[in-house]
Amino acid sequence: MKFSKTTSFMLTLAVFITVNLNAQSIEGTRQGVKFATQNMDIQIEFYSNNIVRVFKTPQGFPYNKKSLSVVKSPETISIKTTQKGNKTLLESSSIQVEVNPETGGISFYDPNGKLLLKDKDFGTQFSAVDDAGALSYNVREGFLLDSDEAVYGVGQIMDNKFSRRNSSHHMQNENMSTYSPYFMSVKGYAVFWDNYSISKFNDNAQELSFEGLGHCADYYFMYGKNADGVIAQVRDLTGKAPMLPLWAYGFFQSKERYHTEDESLDVLKKYRDLKIPIDVVIQDWRYWPEFNKSDSLWNSQSFDRQRFPNPKKWADEIHKLNAKLLIVTWPGFGPKTEQRKEFDSKKMIINFDTWPPDSGARPYDVYNPEALDIYWRYLNKGIFSYIGNDGWWLDSTEPDHINRKDSDYNLPTHLGSYRSVKNAYSLLHNRGIAVNQRKANDYKRAVILTRSGFIGQQLYGSNTWSGDVVSSWDMLEKQIPAALNYTLMGIPNWNSDIGGFFAGGWKKDGGNKNPEFQELYVRWMQFGAFCPMMRSHGTDLPREIWNFGERGTWCFDAQEKAINLRYSLLPYIYSTSWDVSNNNGTFMRPLIMDFVSDKKTHNIGSEYLFGRSILVAPVTKYGVKEWSVYLPFGSDWYNFWTNAYVKGGQTIVSESAVDKILLYIKAGAILPFGPKVQYTTEKKWDNLEIRIYPGADGTFTLYEDEFDNYNYEKGKYTEIAFLWNDTAKKLTIANRKGSYSGMLQNRKFTIVLPSGLSKSVAYNGKKTEIKL
Repeated sequence: MKFSKTTSFMLTLAVFITVNLNAQSIEGTRQGVKFATQNMDIQIEFYSNNIVRVFKTPQGFPYNKKSLSVVKSPETISIKTTQKGNKTLLESSSIQVEVNPETGGISFYDPNGKLLLKDKDFGTQFSAVDDAGALSYNVREGFLLDSDEAVYGVGQIMDNKFSRRNSSHHMQNENMSTYSPYFMSVKGYAVFWDNYSISKFNDNAQELSFEGLGHCADYYFMYGKNADGVIAQVRDLTGKAPMLPLWAYGFFQSKERYHTEDESLDVLKKYRDLKIPIDVVIQDWRYWPEFNKSDSLWNSQSFDRQRFPNPKKWADEIHKLNAKLLIVTWPGFGPKTEQRKEFDSKKMIINFDTWPPDSGARPYDVYNPEALDIYWRYLNKGIFSYIGNDGWWLDSTEPDHINRKDSDYNLPTHLGSYRSVKNAYSLLHNRGIAVNQRKANDYKRAVILTRSGFIGQQLYGSNTWSGDVVSSWDMLEKQIPAALNYTLMGIPNWNSDIGGFFAGGWKKDGGNKNPEFQELYVRWMQFGAFCPMMRSHGTDLPREIWNFGERGTWCFDAQEKAINLRYSLLPYIYSTSWDVSNNNGTFMRPLIMDFVSDKKTHNIGSEYLFGRSILVAPVTKYGVKEWSVYLPFGSDWYNFWTNAYVKGGQTIVSESAVDKILLYIKAGAILPFGPKVQYTTEKKWDNLEIRIYPGADGTFTLYEDEFDNYNYEKGKYTEIAFLWNDTAKKLTIANRKGSYSGMLQNRKFTIVLPSGLSKSVAYNGKKTEIKL
């Protein structure tokens, strides 16, 4: 699309201009324009060259919106404005925005004038409604997309679909359903509709729309050219993901639940005796006192004296065994807890029933900043500063809602009716704990496992798990596209209960010794090894490795193999975490992120890249001996297990041995492998194996730091770049960049090719070249 430039001027911070257009008036603002049409006041504001905010309110009813997700302030940039007929064109260096002041239509173009998205003519509606006694609106926003344009995001949805086209979703965050009003297009843009109410997403042949409760239609258009670029814009707008400690990428063992401090210690000791790697044990609910065998002290954030007589010693013993402790805390409080009494006295309780049943527990008002501080005060005194735990399991962060009545959604919160802000509950609960922990302890990185999420939650180091999913092959299959859509919202950390949470259906057929359940558990563990967090958890059946057999039995050995593979990849995983944090990368990369020009990838949600080099194709059916894998066009591939070289752009049928997850490595990849260890920091990375996969040029940056503090924010880390020249068959190890306390001054790298050829090289931080 080309525009004749009959009028041109610059809008800068101090320039305000009015243009009269056929009785319509567009007024220049700091970073855009504002105008009135269709009984609406509309403001368009550039937040950067790549991000545009569109803000609409009913005419004459201004609204001062304070976002719960957006942390970015508008940059000062130059905007060129051109008038053509009755339309106005705004141009930054990256986006063109065409405004029709008569219809309210807004069209977004790339710098070359290619249409990306259209905010429909007459496409916004405000319908006045009574929101718990206050005037509000049912707000609807419609967009026009290309008919064959795939879009992703919307949330973690268990429908086994990848593209969100031609679908409709009631967006209400609950156990296993985690939504944000957001979509990303294969055309390299995304829209975040900044609304926290129970709402609706709908896409059909006529339009894509959001609909929800509020006083404004407020959305951000972000253009990144490709999926990586879009995610960079999402994080620029709503917050970057911090580094997690190295131990957060080890193996986590949990169950519902360890009843005593000795029980979890014995589990950890047995893992150590068996020499199975493990880094974290998790303490689930009811470690607190049970008043008269009731739940009236639910979530008291204190320890039962009979079952946990010396919690500080318990945590210390876990640490002496070179492991970490996560402990659960809930948003709801029983009526006899001190927290509940204080929250009640200050009207900081949302007065509906939450888990568990018949307990009288109620959730606190996370929308009140003072309530977040009160919550932390009790949590810090009763647990964090007392026993020195290493992280948090934030359960029920939707929160659970039982004995549900529609009137419950009219209950007041600090920010309005519960209905109007419900979907942001997890975001604010996570924020309160992460921010307050950092204030209390500035050298221990926050690690949070949480059951729900919303855009912006990545800022707090949160890792969302998929909820209390049933233990079935169907549910395992659904985890993959659900995870990929979730991570495309810019939230990189995701995991699931390995084996599924509810496993009672397997009890009658032998439980842990049932061959089908064993295979399901192994396949799920293999998938878990290639998720940002690898965590075994569930109810009904125990999940510790020895419950499935002894060493030498196939199920035990297959689990051990998956765990050991995870630990051998720690240098790759931790370097990927730096790519996520520093470069806005993504752990679980749908194929469209790297191969969008291959249209076959647009609807593939059953496989993905873990980091930028490893294609993962989890097996999700029972008893299969072969599995189809699509290898995208644009790269050639190596079978990880056999090193067989395979051309890209084809579907292959691969042998699917039960003890091996299907993995294919991109030609040109450089993968570092670490030593065999029992926990993440047991051994130094002073003799890493560096595997080179020829067939294309490649690069990899090995990242290292002190592994668990915030000194990396002060520049205390190192990067070592590896560069493979495929034509010359030469590997260059560049000069080491940076430094930190305790870093390796001298080390050895063993370079290995798929052919078996290997060379060892001493490295002292200076550039080294190796001919292979």
